[in-house]
Amino acid sequence: MNFLIRPVVTEKSMQNVSHNRYTFAVAISANKAQIASEVKKTFGVTVLSVKTITVKGKTKRAGKRRIETKTTPWKKAIIEIAKGQKIDLFDTTENAEKS
Repeated sequence: MNFLIRPVVTEKSMQNVSHNRYTFAVAISANKAQIASEVKKTFGVTVLSVKTITVKGKTKRAGKRRIETKTTPWKKAIIEIAKGQKIDLFDTTENAEKS
C-alpha cells in the first residue's frame, strides 16, 4: 500500500529542507514505521526520525444557503533523513539557476 500521498510545500516546510526534514501528506491509517519504510523504499534515503501530526478539518461555509461544512482531517509526517542525503522532489536549486 502507498502511504505517501503528496509532498507538502509551504514556506515552513521548505525552510526545514535545509535541516534535512521533509514534509509529506500521508494516509491517516499509516504509522511511523510504515511511513519510514515507504520513504526508504521510494527515495533510497536513510530515515532518522518520523514525526506525525493529524490536522483537523476546517469549518467552511458553502452553497447558496451558506451551510457549514467541514473539510476532512488529514495526516502529515515530518521525516528527518541522514545528513548529506536529499529528496529530489524538494530540490529548489534548479529553479534558482533558471531565474
